[in-house]
Amino acid sequence: MTSRVTFISPAMNASLRRARFDDGRTPLDDTGTARARAAAGTPPPAARVLTSPSLRCRETAEELGLHGPTVPELAGPDVGRWRGRTLDEVSAAEPESVGRWLTDPGCAPHGGESVREFCGRIARWLTDVEELDGRTVAVVEPEVVRAAVLHALGMPEAAFWRLDVAPLTATELSGRSGRWNLRLGRPLAAPDAS
Repeated sequence: MTSRVTFISPAMNASLRRARFDDGRTPLDDTGTARARAAAGTPPPAARVLTSPSLRCRETAEELGLHGPTVPELAGPDVGRWRGRTLDEVSAAEPESVGRWLTDPGCAPHGGESVREFCGRIARWLTDVEELDGRTVAVVEPEVVRAAVLHALGMPEAAFWRLDVAPLTATELSGRSGRWNLRLGRPLAAPDAS
């Protein structure tokens, strides 16, 4: 049995534009909404559709014409007291903490999840979904895509910050017997719509 997972990153919103630690309640901006709407019908057919709990992921799925439950395990990382603040604000107030967080996957100076804990959560979810036949389409935060790619390729958690995930792209994993193959970030919209 082969399991296929297509991760779709959300369209743009103010938090993504400002490098803000999203609180999960920031909607898509007008450009993000228009681009997601233009990409409707481009995700592959799926046996199941899932979304991260954040508003931007739910709105992206809706604009793409995808309907399915939200899955708490697919939430972005818990950034504790940094939630709602920009990276610039946190860097100015806590430069040492930000430095440790970006270089030590086991560090969680914000009081939330470390990168290691977050990657472990996504790895456990992937292990469970590997048992499902057919395609799963999941509209998820960019960090979820990063963690899934690290797990699929057996990469170290230290590489987490070195992976960029563009808005409205599909990253596909196919796997069986504990081995995943990766197809990287295909844009969902036609070139003239992006």
